[in-house]
Amino acid sequence: MTDLTSTPSAYTGPRRILSGIQASGALHLGNYLGALKRFVALQGEGAPVFVFVADLHAITVWQEPDKLQAQTREIAAAYLASGLDPARSVIFPQSAVPAHAELAWIFNCVARLGWLDRMTQFKEKSGKHKERASVGLYTYPVLQAADILLYKATEVPVGDDQKQHLELTRDIAAKFNTDFNAPGFFPLPEPVIQGPATRVMSLRDGQAKMSKSDPSDQSRINLTDDADAITAKIKKARTDPEALPETVEALEGRPEARNLVSIYAALADQTPAEVLARFGGQGFGAFKPALAELAVEALAPVTAEMRRLMADPAEIDRALARGAEQAAGIAEATVAEVKDLVGFWHRP
Repeated sequence: MTDLTSTPSAYTGPRRILSGIQASGALHLGNYLGALKRFVALQGEGAPVFVFVADLHAITVWQEPDKLQAQTREIAAAYLASGLDPARSVIFPQSAVPAHAELAWIFNCVARLGWLDRMTQFKEKSGKHKERASVGLYTYPVLQAADILLYKATEVPVGDDQKQHLELTRDIAAKFNTDFNAPGFFPLPEPVIQGPATRVMSLRDGQAKMSKSDPSDQSRINLTDDADAITAKIKKARTDPEALPETVEALEGRPEARNLVSIYAALADQTPAEVLARFGGQGFGAFKPALAELAVEALAPVTAEMRRLMADPAEIDRALARGAEQAAGIAEATVAEVKDLVGFWHRP
């Protein structure tokens, strides 16, 4: 894998930002802090922002069709409720733009097996029975590269766990540019990894990522949880018996404490050091109620707006249709250029 900083890009096109969330399971606090809140902040930086619902990625494992469609709408509702504006951002379902799959096939022929064999997420998700996993799960990172490069995105907000996939995207872009003598055709996108909670951990295990697929609902705060549920989950969150320290360095070896401090910092737009300056020396009996109050205050407007939107799916569908049309215009132009470079036949 190429180091993210080792290969300069010859790309001179416009700055574009792109990211997405997979359409499987209910969105949670980790999605809000690690993705949604960051998408909204990037929306105001002047560069076009493309945010999609990754329903093609979702079917790498079995999804009930009706439930998949409902989850696509729910994620779109979360985008809108969090502050993404369809007038300023392109919000769309991945499957509504066929060019994603078309470019992914071409990239399947550019990427090397050895590159995919090194993808740690496939090993984690397939477990001990990888022969039973879908081919789509194995080639998932190639589709992800197509998602990004289809729009010639230059920046991708990602969590730490997605950094390896972005390295693969850069490798595919660089190899395509070289193979087809097109220097600078595709950019080498940069990761946007910032903030105190780029990887929110489980409330039950500070060493496991907060996940939609965790069987325990107590491990996460769902965006659809009401105030009572949020407060109860934080109250029951796993901690250690020690008081909070006064320095960030002293959180080393205390994953649950670090996680709760990071969550507070992200919700309050503070640094962990600022949080500890206020709460250092206090026990979790004092800190947890303050965190719960802050979480309820931050999430309540999002939850209320999501519920309003889900009660009117036509409003969500209008936003998605508009975004799909905008995205398709750009995507189809990219694929047309790629076909010319590859040497595909043109219909007269």
